Amino acid sequence: MSKKVAVVTGSNKGIGYAIVRGLCKQFDGDVYLTARKEELGQEAIKSLNSEGLSPKFHQLDITDQASIDRLRDFLKSNYGGLDILVNNAGMAYKQASTAPFAEQAEVTNNTNYFGTLAVCEAMFPLLRPHARVVNVSSIFSTFTIKKCSNEVKEKFLNKKLTTKELSGLMNDFIQAAKNGNHTSKGYPDSAYGMSKVGVSALSEIQHRQLSADPREDVIVNACCPGFVDTDMSSHKGRKTIDQGADTPVYLALLPPGSKSPAGNFVSEREIKNWSE
Repeated sequence: MSKKVAVVTGSNKGIGYAIVRGLCKQFDGDVYLTARKEELGQEAIKSLNSEGLSPKFHQLDITDQASIDRLRDFLKSNYGGLDILVNNAGMAYKQASTAPFAEQAEVTNNTNYFGTLAVCEAMFPLLRPHARVVNVSSIFSTFTIKKCSNEVKEKFLNKKLTTKELSGLMNDFIQAAKNGNHTSKGYPDSAYGMSKVGVSALSEIQHRQLSADPREDVIVNACCPGFVDTDMSSHKGRKTIDQGADTPVYLALLPPGSKSPAGNFVSEREIKNWSE
């Protein structure tokens, strides 16, 4: 049997770095730390090596299809599959940002939603039986869905929603932001929040799809790591990065045959309803 392998996107710092650390301590296989810039990734590897841990590195930019494809091909040729995928990579504009909302909507969603989707579409064919997928979402998906109009909310929460339809909704939000009429169309003023609504909704769709897949016991969950002291939170978060990594690592290591959580939104290791 091929050696087991785990991949954590966006993991040269912050929560992703701590997820790699947690997996290195508990996962029986190779753990790949990924970063857009090789030098930053290699620095993170050295830091973890100094703790006696042995992650491996592969370059990955989730907004670059060629970069995603290189990682996919590498995993396929070297491991023949994938056992854990943690989609942690993401970005957010600072509250003080002067970037136009149209730009924020496009860049944030192209990274957090469409980038995550692109990674999943490339990597899902590699998932082996008993694989675990963790999509790092946010409590902001809960705050944001509540601010959508009832009509928009119903579309996102439709239990028969497809990936293509969800992507259509995300593109509609981006286009409305560019046109300056997103609020009149029922969307809120939160580019980051909308990106995480997309990730939370996507996770439910993926769970439905993989539940019908012939590969046994493949589980997808979304999670909120909490308010963590990272660059993204401008170091205002109360949690350490290791505390933020706790739930993602827990979900990544759900034992074979686990029935729950599955297709859920999880915070503090507990299932929550992100849409209420």
